[in-house]
Amino acid sequence: MNPSPQEQPILVVDRLVTEFRIRGRWWPAVRDVSFSLARNETLALVGESGCGKSVTALSIMGLVPSPQGRIASGRILVDGRDLVGLPEHELEHVRGDRVAMVFQEPMSSLNPVLTIGFQVAESLRYHRGLSGRDADTAALALLDEVKIPSARQRFNDYPHQFSGGMRQRVMIAMALACQPDVLLADEPTTALDVTIQAQVLALLDELKRAHGMAVLFITHNLGVVANIADRVAVMYAGEIVELASAEAIFDRPTHPYTEALFSAIPRVDRAVDTLHAIPGQVPPVDRMPRGCRFAPRCALREPRCTASDPVLAPIAGESAHWARCTVRAPAIDVVA
Repeated sequence: MNPSPQEQPILVVDRLVTEFRIRGRWWPAVRDVSFSLARNETLALVGESGCGKSVTALSIMGLVPSPQGRIASGRILVDGRDLVGLPEHELEHVRGDRVAMVFQEPMSSLNPVLTIGFQVAESLRYHRGLSGRDADTAALALLDEVKIPSARQRFNDYPHQFSGGMRQRVMIAMALACQPDVLLADEPTTALDVTIQAQVLALLDELKRAHGMAVLFITHNLGVVANIADRVAVMYAGEIVELASAEAIFDRPTHPYTEALFSAIPRVDRAVDTLHAIPGQVPPVDRMPRGCRFAPRCALREPRCTASDPVLAPIAGESAHWARCTVRAPAIDVVA
């Protein structure tokens, strides 16, 4: 198990392996991923597109597409209850109730032929058994809580009548309808301008504190992470390669991939020529390199990097800061 917050965790992901079938063989898109999350805590899961962040969230929600995808092993515990292997009818009572998700693109997640109010109220009718009138009253209160202007007048509007930022607020209202213990936010600020991004981030943080939720925030934007995360898990090619507090990640990035992500962030206080793109791309799941998966793109690679698989282990002297690197974290043992 990887390190967990001192407070009793509400969500524990333990050695999760999620696979997809490609040309008749099963390949892991998420491999041996472990982390935990306490109430009123935000863990940011960061990395490039294709690193397995969204697959991790879909695994927690029990939404890995079947039959081409499956959770091959591991546990997903919500308040001590393992969700892996639960029948679909039991998972339906968990999704949207104990665990909720804000999806990346609200326009494709909202039903275009149903009103906003109906969609927010739907989970209240299903999970809480509220009557139509009571569900509508509660849904209206949620739209007010996420700061939809003139919520009463817009209650019967359709998704296409809302801007991108307002649609994202509607998605947040839907996710919060049953006051979940765990909220998964999959790049909720993608495609929003900077001002709207800041508003959505502030709203999520405010709602987390108000409801005492645990939040898993998925993003590729480290600038966003600085404003919202308590801890950060850096993911690459289906594995967590670094895990620490947000302060430690920003002050002392250890894994070369984490450092490369920081080097690729444009900053107003640095010259343009200090911006460095990461060479190459994330390998596809069916063509993963031997040993360290980042080694082919890493300027610090050594022969030992491809000889064996590095394990995620504490950095010497820092029990709460973990990394998966034999060069930058020499105290880490390796396994074949």
